[in-house]
Amino acid sequence: MSGSHAGDGRRVVVIGAGIAGLAAAHRLVRRGARVTVLEASDRVGGKLLPGEIAGARVDLGAESLLARRPEAVGLAREVGLADRLQPPATATASLWTRGALRPMPKGHVMGVPGTAAALAGVLSDEGLARIERDADLPRTEIGDDVAVGAYVAARLGREVVDRLVEPLLGGVYAGDAYRISMRSAVPQLFRAARTHTSLTEAVREIQAQSTASPQTGPVFMGIAGGVGTLPLAVAESVRAHGAEILTGTPVTGLRRAPEDGWRVTAGDRVLDADAVVVAVPAPAAARLLHAEAPGAAVELAAVEYASMALITLAYRRAETDLPEGSGFLVPPVDGHTIKASTFASRKWGWIADENPDLVVLRTSVGRHGETEILRHDDADLVEVSRHDLRAATGLAATPVETRVTRWQDGLPQYPVGHHARVARVREHLAGLAGLAVCGAAYDGVGVPACIASAYAAADQIHGDLRAVQQLTANPVQSLHGGAGE
Repeated sequence: MSGSHAGDGRRVVVIGAGIAGLAAAHRLVRRGARVTVLEASDRVGGKLLPGEIAGARVDLGAESLLARRPEAVGLAREVGLADRLQPPATATASLWTRGALRPMPKGHVMGVPGTAAALAGVLSDEGLARIERDADLPRTEIGDDVAVGAYVAARLGREVVDRLVEPLLGGVYAGDAYRISMRSAVPQLFRAARTHTSLTEAVREIQAQSTASPQTGPVFMGIAGGVGTLPLAVAESVRAHGAEILTGTPVTGLRRAPEDGWRVTAGDRVLDADAVVVAVPAPAAARLLHAEAPGAAVELAAVEYASMALITLAYRRAETDLPEGSGFLVPPVDGHTIKASTFASRKWGWIADENPDLVVLRTSVGRHGETEILRHDDADLVEVSRHDLRAATGLAATPVETRVTRWQDGLPQYPVGHHARVARVREHLAGLAGLAVCGAAYDGVGVPACIASAYAAADQIHGDLRAVQQLTANPVQSLHGGAGE
């Protein structure tokens, strides 16, 4: 296959119809490619899933988009959802810690404070005093990468990690802060920490830069009807541009074709293509790439995933009296089962407007390595959610309806060295013209990160490696969308 540019009518197969695969297909068809999207499951959208509870439209997967990145809101506008984009009605969240709901502190970078005073009310007096010692500690070398929790605990004490960093990072990755890569998960903090002896000083510099160049507009955005409607709209747009999307069509083989192309096998169907975008989770990508890129397959097979469950509950509004705000996060150190709760009707105005007599909440359970809780049946997960909600908020009413949505192996983990693994994957694939990978396993787990990864893969198919190189060097930071994301 040549390195010719867009509009040449080349045949491209996209494997996977999550938001990354659909975004790649959208970019490719708009450049004139003939695209076929193959999806193993019976629906498009991956971790973006619209649903209903007690007649109310809700999200049963990711519920917000980071608006400080252009990719997700930009794609939503391109596929006709501009008039449905809405910021949260309230972004005031809490922490359920040390026996009470406490206001979410401000003045921190993913839980890492610029001053001890920023965490007053959340940390103990001892924990606040430990932060003050940071300025007197010798430099901590972080090398090529370091675990966020380990580094922050060494500088500021474990209480900062356990009470704030852990629930915030856990909300993004469902992971363990003491294993998560700072370079991949909090890249701005990693860069600042490499040039400062004091961590709090590094945070204050990040904050000063933000103040000097303030970003306007909301940090997060939702979509009336649910973020889960985004992939449906993208799929509709892709089809309108002449592409084919086949669900229930698992790909079983990917090989180089005899004449400088690719041959994709999906059951009894064989597709010849000039190029292929692999937009599936790392284990599936490893299986597909094993024959032609065994080195990349080995790296991808080593990517770990966390499973979780979302419990959505609908109550009669007349029977609920919730605290103010959009919900709360729960530090694991406090010993509760749920890790977060979102007051969805409070957070998203469109839910309240459409369902004035209902209050919709959701909780999440499950972190990396926590498999026992997810073995419980749906009724048990509902009951433990109600128990924790009652303890945190006093909510004792009986829900009108409940739904449990399980995301088995839903979130890839970014341990120390993840950036190097991604770079090695792409090095192994560099010699295979017309092949690109994208998705949550590479450059960030949020929706904008997945879309950025997809766009970079589409550019790579057309011979432009700049976006891939930029993402490999600078992954997209995924922030926490308030509570219960």
